[in-house]
Amino acid sequence: MGRGRGFGKTILIGDQFVLWGIPAILSAIPFETECRVQRVDSGSGWVLEDNRIEVPGYKKAKEEDSIVSFNRMVDVMNLNLDENPIKIIVEGNLLAGSGVGASAAICVSFARACNQEFGLGMDIIDINHVAWEGEFGYHGLPSGLDNTVSTYGGVIKYMIDGGVKQFERINISEPVEIVLGNSGVTTNTASLKGFLEAQERENLQLFNSRLTRIRIQVEELASALSGEDLRSTGRIMNENHKILIEMGLSHEKLEYLCNLAGSLGAYGAKVTGGGRGGYMVALTPGKELQDRVASAFEAEGIATIRASIGGHPTDGTLFQILK
Repeated sequence: MGRGRGFGKTILIGDQFVLWGIPAILSAIPFETECRVQRVDSGSGWVLEDNRIEVPGYKKAKEEDSIVSFNRMVDVMNLNLDENPIKIIVEGNLLAGSGVGASAAICVSFARACNQEFGLGMDIIDINHVAWEGEFGYHGLPSGLDNTVSTYGGVIKYMIDGGVKQFERINISEPVEIVLGNSGVTTNTASLKGFLEAQERENLQLFNSRLTRIRIQVEELASALSGEDLRSTGRIMNENHKILIEMGLSHEKLEYLCNLAGSLGAYGAKVTGGGRGGYMVALTPGKELQDRVASAFEAEGIATIRASIGGHPTDGTLFQILK
């Protein structure tokens, strides 16, 4: 039986615009999807047992996407499942929901489990590539950032420069507490690119001016975070969120949660992931502040994740050009 794991993630800035050449800063979170792949004696192809905890309705909403995803990864890894049928079992402590890299985590964990079970000899770059291929099932054209941070862990600045995907690490000496709050709205990430392309067509000057502002914010946040200036990091997160609201990438429930977190002392709060639903992230350094914000969310029935950014990556890579 092969086993594999993939990290969840949160986006601090830039996620929606990577395909426009804007860098993004994101971090793995210490929650994972675990996958087991075991060969079975009869039948052909694969069957799935999905035991992940979920935002209600998420797994059903993503069922067809997951079929496309698994089939694509099977093809990329050249697995002959007519002769070697498998059962896929997924579980773990990462909540299955929009905005925390749930699809990337399942892709990474499946690639690793197959690598072990079938002795494919894939290295970490290969694992990341297979997971990126799997993300097509969920995202249309995936940027590659979710599967990359799910594969490597840590805090990274991810970019696509001249069509080349690459990342560099942002080192933080001590983990920093955050709170993730779920809007309960499952989003269709694949539709996001078209949504933004429509804005680009309608008013190119305005669209480009916003991207210029976001590019500057990304660089400022990278400097603040690497310098462990958390007050400035939070301020930039807030400023970036205002642009996302202007672009229709927020949601009234997310707005409520961001405002609530700010009123309780969070340094910054914004949409994380593609937006228009899913999660928001609040920067809440220290266990006391994290607990204050998380407890307020939980008191209102909000699915909440207490996590941290920073910590150890899965390898020592500081900079990587990806396939």
